[in-house]
Amino acid sequence: MQHLIGTYECKADAKGRIMMPIAIKKQLSNVVNVGFVLKRAVFNPCLELYPMNEWTLLMEKVNSLNRFNKKNNDFIRRYTAGVKTVEMDISGRLLIPKNLVKHAQIGKDIVVSSAVNILEIWDKSLYEKAIDEATLDFGALAEEVMGDKYDDTIS
Repeated sequence: MQHLIGTYECKADAKGRIMMPIAIKKQLSNVVNVGFVLKRAVFNPCLELYPMNEWTLLMEKVNSLNRFNKKNNDFIRRYTAGVKTVEMDISGRLLIPKNLVKHAQIGKDIVVSSAVNILEIWDKSLYEKAIDEATLDFGALAEEVMGDKYDDTIS
């Protein structure tokens, strides 16, 4: 699994193409030739960009769900709704399909942010709002999520 690093501001053109930041292109250089999957995020008004190998691992988990359970089928249908395969062109641009641009309310100014093994693509104003809201109680959230986990390799 690859761990991506960084948050970058960039621009989207009128066609919905974004020029991926150089630092991100370098980090993705070993997977750019196999492509990516772009989907709506579950919890936020942004998009998630999965390198194909990460998407494959996730789909193996999803495919292990019992499809004779209606909730599982409903989840799979909704989770994969609007999913698109995308490729980065030779210039490092990524074309975001119009329906996904609309869903994420992407304007001209955007943010590409790492989320461990995937990238999130946000409209800049929505990203800043989400970060500001999360900052209010981040200490409590960090304690709740990471507080019981003790590993002396994490500092």
